Amino acid sequence: MPKAKYVEIYQDLKNKIETGEYEFQELLPSENQLIVTYDCSRNTIRRAISTLVTDGYVQTMQGKGVRNIFQPTIQTSFTIGGIESFKESAIRNHQVPETKVLYFTEIIADKKIAHRTGFPVGAELYYLQRLHYLDGTALILNHNYFLKDVVTNLTKKIAENSIYEYLENVLHISIVNSKRVMTVEKMTEIDEKYLNLGDYNCLAVVSSQTYNSDGVMFEYTQSRHRPDYFRFQDNAVRRII
Repeated sequence: MPKAKYVEIYQDLKNKIETGEYEFQELLPSENQLIVTYDCSRNTIRRAISTLVTDGYVQTMQGKGVRNIFQPTIQTSFTIGGIESFKESAIRNHQVPETKVLYFTEIIADKKIAHRTGFPVGAELYYLQRLHYLDGTALILNHNYFLKDVVTNLTKKIAENSIYEYLENVLHISIVNSKRVMTVEKMTEIDEKYLNLGDYNCLAVVSSQTYNSDGVMFEYTQSRHRPDYFRFQDNAVRRII
Protein backbone atom coordinates (compact mmCIF):
# COMPACT_ATOMS: atom_id res chain seq x y z
CA MET A 1 0.00 0.00 0.00
CA PRO A 2 1.65 3.30 -1.09
CA LYS A 3 2.22 5.92 1.57
CA ALA A 4 0.17 9.10 1.48
CA LYS A 5 1.96 12.07 -0.07
CA TYR A 6 1.97 14.04 3.16
CA VAL A 7 3.69 11.13 4.95
CA GLU A 8 6.51 11.12 2.38
CA ILE A 9 6.93 14.89 2.78
CA TYR A 10 6.82 14.60 6.57
CA GLN A 11 9.51 11.91 6.54
CA ASP A 12 11.74 13.87 4.16
CA LEU A 13 11.48 17.07 6.23
CA LYS A 14 12.02 15.12 9.45
CA ASN A 15 15.16 13.54 8.00
CA LYS A 16 16.49 16.95 6.94
CA ILE A 17 15.85 18.28 10.44
CA GLU A 18 17.47 15.31 12.18
CA THR A 19 20.54 15.33 9.94
CA GLY A 20 21.09 19.06 10.44
CA GLU A 21 20.23 20.24 6.94
CA TYR A 22 17.85 22.58 8.73
CA GLU A 23 19.65 23.83 11.82
CA PHE A 24 18.10 24.32 15.25
CA GLN A 25 15.97 27.51 15.32
CA GLU A 26 16.24 27.90 11.53
CA LEU A 27 13.08 28.65 9.58
CA LEU A 28 11.97 25.98 7.13
CA PRO A 29 11.30 27.05 3.53
CA SER A 30 8.05 28.94 3.08
CA GLU A 31 4.81 27.14 2.40
CA ASN A 32 4.89 28.29 -1.24
CA GLN A 33 8.47 27.03 -1.67
CA LEU A 34 7.53 23.63 -0.22
CA ILE A 35 4.55 23.36 -2.55
CA VAL A 36 6.89 23.84 -5.53
CA THR A 37 9.59 21.53 -4.11
CA TYR A 38 7.22 18.63 -3.45
CA ASP A 39 4.78 19.37 -6.31
CA CYS A 40 1.72 19.06 -4.11
CA SER A 41 -1.24 20.99 -2.74
CA ARG A 42 -1.19 23.48 0.11
CA ASN A 43 -3.31 21.15 2.26
CA THR A 44 -0.76 18.34 1.81
CA ILE A 45 2.09 20.59 3.01
CA ARG A 46 0.02 21.79 5.95
CA ARG A 47 -0.77 18.22 6.96
CA ALA A 48 2.93 17.26 6.86
CA ILE A 49 3.87 20.34 8.91
CA SER A 50 1.06 19.62 11.38
CA THR A 51 2.51 16.15 11.95
CA LEU A 52 5.97 17.64 12.54
CA VAL A 53 4.41 20.01 15.08
CA THR A 54 2.68 17.12 16.86
CA ASP A 55 5.97 15.19 17.02
CA GLY A 56 7.84 18.17 18.45
CA TYR A 57 10.10 18.93 15.48
CA VAL A 58 8.85 22.36 14.52
CA GLN A 59 6.78 25.26 15.78
CA THR A 60 4.51 27.34 13.57
CA MET A 61 4.58 31.11 14.10
CA GLN A 62 1.83 33.19 12.60
CA GLY A 63 3.20 35.64 10.05
CA LYS A 64 6.79 34.34 10.43
CA GLY A 65 6.85 30.74 9.24
CA VAL A 66 7.84 27.38 10.66
CA ARG A 67 10.83 27.14 13.00
CA ASN A 68 12.93 24.02 13.65
CA ILE A 69 12.89 23.33 17.41
CA PHE A 70 14.41 19.83 17.25
CA GLN A 71 17.48 19.08 19.37
CA PRO A 72 19.06 15.60 19.36
CA THR A 73 19.35 13.85 22.71
CA ILE A 74 22.27 11.88 24.13
CA GLN A 75 20.22 9.04 25.57
CA THR A 76 18.14 6.77 23.41
CA SER A 77 14.69 8.32 23.22
CA PHE A 78 11.29 6.91 22.38
CA THR A 79 8.20 8.90 21.46
CA ILE A 80 5.07 8.97 23.60
CA GLY A 81 2.68 10.63 21.19
CA GLY A 82 3.54 8.56 18.13
CA ILE A 83 3.68 4.86 17.37
CA GLU A 84 7.00 3.65 16.05
CA SER A 85 8.72 0.31 15.95
CA PHE A 86 12.00 -0.42 17.71
CA LYS A 87 13.73 -0.40 14.32
CA GLU A 88 12.26 3.00 13.41
CA SER A 89 13.25 4.42 16.78
CA ALA A 90 16.83 3.16 16.38
CA ILE A 91 17.14 4.72 12.93
CA ARG A 92 15.76 8.02 14.25
CA ASN A 93 18.38 7.94 17.01
CA HIS A 94 21.12 7.09 14.47
CA GLN A 95 21.86 3.75 16.12
CA VAL A 96 22.25 0.20 14.85
CA PRO A 97 19.35 -2.06 15.90
CA GLU A 98 19.38 -5.80 16.43
CA THR A 99 16.61 -8.05 17.73
CA LYS A 100 16.93 -11.59 19.04
CA VAL A 101 13.90 -13.77 19.63
CA LEU A 102 14.41 -15.60 22.91
CA TYR A 103 11.08 -17.43 22.92
CA PHE A 104 8.31 -17.90 20.34
CA THR A 105 5.15 -19.93 20.89
CA GLU A 106 1.40 -20.02 20.34
CA ILE A 107 -0.93 -19.85 23.34
CA ILE A 108 -4.61 -19.52 24.21
CA ALA A 109 -5.46 -16.72 26.62
CA ASP A 110 -6.60 -17.96 30.02
CA LYS A 111 -8.12 -15.74 32.72
CA LYS A 112 -4.70 -14.65 33.98
CA ILE A 113 -3.43 -13.66 30.54
CA ALA A 114 -6.75 -12.03 29.66
CA HIS A 115 -6.59 -9.92 32.82
CA ARG A 116 -2.99 -8.90 32.14
CA THR A 117 -3.32 -8.11 28.45
CA GLY A 118 -6.95 -7.20 27.74
CA PHE A 119 -7.45 -10.01 25.22
CA PRO A 120 -10.60 -12.10 25.75
CA VAL A 121 -10.37 -15.52 27.36
CA GLY A 122 -9.90 -18.12 24.63
CA ALA A 123 -8.15 -15.77 22.18
CA GLU A 124 -5.44 -17.46 20.12
CA LEU A 125 -2.18 -15.55 20.51
CA TYR A 126 1.45 -15.53 19.54
CA TYR A 127 3.66 -14.98 22.58
CA LEU A 128 7.22 -13.78 22.11
CA GLN A 129 10.13 -12.71 24.25
CA ARG A 130 12.46 -10.45 22.29
CA LEU A 131 15.73 -8.83 23.29
CA HIS A 132 16.50 -5.53 21.57
CA TYR A 133 20.07 -4.29 21.11
CA LEU A 134 21.27 -0.82 20.16
CA ASP A 135 24.86 -0.56 18.94
CA GLY A 136 25.53 -4.01 20.37
CA THR A 137 24.16 -3.32 23.87
CA ALA A 138 21.08 -5.19 25.17
CA LEU A 139 18.70 -2.46 26.35
CA ILE A 140 15.10 -3.65 26.09
CA LEU A 141 13.36 -6.92 26.89
CA ASN A 142 9.94 -7.20 25.25
CA HIS A 143 7.08 -9.53 26.13
CA ASN A 144 4.82 -9.47 23.06
CA TYR A 145 1.32 -10.91 22.63
CA PHE A 146 -0.19 -10.75 19.12
CA LEU A 147 -3.69 -11.79 18.07
CA LYS A 148 -3.30 -14.61 15.54
CA ASP A 149 -6.49 -13.69 13.66
CA VAL A 150 -4.93 -10.34 12.75
CA VAL A 151 -1.17 -10.96 12.73
CA THR A 152 -1.38 -14.02 10.52
CA ASN A 153 1.57 -16.32 9.76
CA LEU A 154 3.98 -14.54 12.09
CA THR A 155 7.43 -16.17 12.19
CA LYS A 156 10.63 -15.87 14.21
CA LYS A 157 12.40 -14.41 11.17
CA ILE A 158 9.78 -11.65 10.82
CA ALA A 159 9.97 -10.94 14.56
CA GLU A 160 13.75 -10.49 14.36
CA ASN A 161 13.36 -7.87 11.63
CA SER A 162 10.28 -5.69 12.20
CA ILE A 163 6.78 -6.93 12.95
CA TYR A 164 5.31 -3.52 12.16
CA GLU A 165 6.94 -3.54 8.71
CA TYR A 166 5.33 -6.93 8.13
CA LEU A 167 1.94 -5.70 9.32
CA GLU A 168 1.94 -2.57 7.18
CA ASN A 169 3.79 -3.70 4.05
CA VAL A 170 2.74 -7.35 3.76
CA LEU A 171 -0.58 -7.70 5.59
CA HIS A 172 -1.59 -4.07 4.80
CA ILE A 173 -2.86 -3.46 8.32
CA SER A 174 -3.27 0.12 9.51
CA ILE A 175 -1.83 0.63 13.00
CA VAL A 176 -4.00 3.38 14.44
CA ASN A 177 -3.54 3.96 18.16
CA SER A 178 -1.87 2.61 21.27
CA LYS A 179 -2.80 3.04 24.93
CA ARG A 180 0.26 3.07 27.19
CA VAL A 181 1.02 2.85 30.88
CA MET A 182 4.51 3.61 32.21
CA THR A 183 5.72 2.24 35.51
CA VAL A 184 8.91 1.46 37.41
CA GLU A 185 9.18 -2.18 38.49
CA LYS A 186 11.64 -4.42 40.30
CA MET A 187 13.78 -6.57 38.05
CA THR A 188 12.89 -10.20 37.49
CA GLU A 189 15.18 -13.18 36.96
CA ILE A 190 14.83 -12.92 33.20
CA ASP A 191 15.63 -9.18 33.31
CA GLU A 192 18.78 -9.92 35.30
CA LYS A 193 19.75 -12.72 32.91
CA TYR A 194 19.56 -10.73 29.68
CA LEU A 195 20.03 -7.07 30.64
CA ASN A 196 23.26 -5.82 32.19
CA LEU A 197 21.63 -3.83 34.97
CA GLY A 198 24.75 -3.23 37.06
CA ASP A 199 23.75 -1.61 40.36
CA TYR A 200 20.15 -1.12 39.27
CA ASN A 201 17.45 -3.37 40.71
CA CYS A 202 14.53 -1.85 38.79
CA LEU A 203 13.49 -1.07 35.22
CA ALA A 204 11.32 1.39 33.36
CA VAL A 205 8.34 -0.55 32.01
CA VAL A 206 6.01 0.54 29.21
CA SER A 207 2.85 -1.55 28.76
CA SER A 208 0.84 -0.92 25.61
CA GLN A 209 -2.37 -2.08 23.96
CA THR A 210 -2.35 -1.37 20.22
CA TYR A 211 -5.34 -1.22 17.85
CA ASN A 212 -5.88 -1.42 14.10
CA SER A 213 -8.25 0.61 11.92
CA ASP A 214 -11.13 -1.75 12.73
CA GLY A 215 -10.81 -0.95 16.42
CA VAL A 216 -9.43 -4.43 17.17
CA MET A 217 -6.68 -4.74 19.77
CA PHE A 218 -4.12 -6.92 18.02
CA GLU A 219 -1.10 -6.42 20.30
CA TYR A 220 -0.24 -6.23 23.96
CA THR A 221 3.41 -5.53 24.70
CA GLN A 222 5.35 -5.00 27.89
CA SER A 223 8.70 -3.32 27.17
CA ARG A 224 11.23 -3.50 29.98
CA HIS A 225 13.98 -0.88 29.61
CA ARG A 226 17.39 -0.48 31.20
CA PRO A 227 16.90 2.71 33.25
CA ASP A 228 20.27 4.25 32.37
CA TYR A 229 19.34 4.32 28.67
CA PHE A 230 15.64 5.07 29.07
CA ARG A 231 14.21 8.39 27.94
CA PHE A 232 10.71 8.94 26.59
CA GLN A 233 10.04 12.26 24.92
CA ASP A 234 6.78 14.02 24.23
CA ASN A 235 5.64 17.33 22.84
CA ALA A 236 2.87 18.81 24.97
CA VAL A 237 0.58 21.54 23.68
CA ARG A 238 -1.52 23.65 26.04
CA ARG A 239 -5.15 23.68 24.96
CA ILE A 240 -6.86 27.04 25.22
CA ILE A 241 -10.50 26.65 26.33
